Amino acid sequence: MERRGFLLAALFSALAAPGAVAAQTESPHSAGGGPRGLTLRRGLNLSHWFAQARSVQGYSVEHLTAHTTAADIATIRRLGFDHVRLPVDPAPLFTPTNVEIVQRDRLGPLEHAIQMIIDADLAVVLDMHPTSDFKKALGHDDGVVRFADFWCDLVSRFAVLPIERIGFEILNEPEFEDRYRWSGVQAKLLASIRQAAPRHTVIVSGHRWASIEELLSLEPLRDANVIYNFHFYLPHLFTHQGATWGRALWRHLAALPYPSSADNVAPIVGGLTDNVSKLLVTRYGYEQWNQGRIGAEIQQVADWAKQRNVRVMCNEFGVYRRVAPATDRVRWIADVRTALQMHGIGWTMWDYAGGFGLVTKQAGQIIVDEPLVSALGLRAGAN
Repeated sequence: MERRGFLLAALFSALAAPGAVAAQTESPHSAGGGPRGLTLRRGLNLSHWFAQARSVQGYSVEHLTAHTTAADIATIRRLGFDHVRLPVDPAPLFTPTNVEIVQRDRLGPLEHAIQMIIDADLAVVLDMHPTSDFKKALGHDDGVVRFADFWCDLVSRFAVLPIERIGFEILNEPEFEDRYRWSGVQAKLLASIRQAAPRHTVIVSGHRWASIEELLSLEPLRDANVIYNFHFYLPHLFTHQGATWGRALWRHLAALPYPSSADNVAPIVGGLTDNVSKLLVTRYGYEQWNQGRIGAEIQQVADWAKQRNVRVMCNEFGVYRRVAPATDRVRWIADVRTALQMHGIGWTMWDYAGGFGLVTKQAGQIIVDEPLVSALGLRAGAN
């Protein structure tokens, strides 16, 4: 049986009744933090740099130095983005004992990267982005205590940076089945961050995959300087077609269109041999995913935030680009970005140069996807 004593105390002390969490922004359900912290309107995820390596050994100094350079950061700023989200796998930074939670000798590349981003006039969200195995350890109280100590130790290194330039995201896609336990864990981790950074913005999320449903099930925390985030990849059949992870069906899909209708998915259905796959693609067609359907989803987030007077943002959305029709991918991203912007909700697209990327890097050249830049409401030739 799990030991939950301190977590229950943290939970009840951190939860507040609706109306007690005024964000004090011009748009109370936007991600603009004004003088209270971060302003996060248009951003990109810097994936596969300090997180998502196949092993801890993958984070070599060579990789960390060369993967994302000053030229990349300059490109992001030139295109008109105001922030980046920097996923960081905490495992390589942990010490094997509790004597010193963060390995100081491994912080150099991360400190350099954050300073490089800030020097380019961008804000940065430091996002803890561990593997599923790491998250499983948070199912036990001793794992939570250690992670809380880690956060406090790590944040103490960056709390000297301006509050309008850096914020801290507690945990990417927590993968907790029990939302009540996650509420207690998240409150504990937030309290630990606050010990070292009482004025910086902290990003929080729902209990499993940071979905809209999970966001709407959250009760606001007793902290006015937090942003409640969600991820948006609906419908997954379109956004993850061709992906080799997740549902087995995804890898067998290609050229699935958006918007969807019964007629335009019929050729795809005809080429499938598995009955379940046929059903799911047929269903996707009849669900008629389009700008209006996406807008209705985002509207629910905006209403939730307005009722509670809290800030929200979408810090992941995108389409895997390997086999998705390029024009449909651009249209989906434009529809999501437009819906978010309509409600003053800040966003961070996934990602810069990975499988969902905005750019392609070839032989030292950065090739920008100009139609996608336009879909994001930016200009590829901006200075």
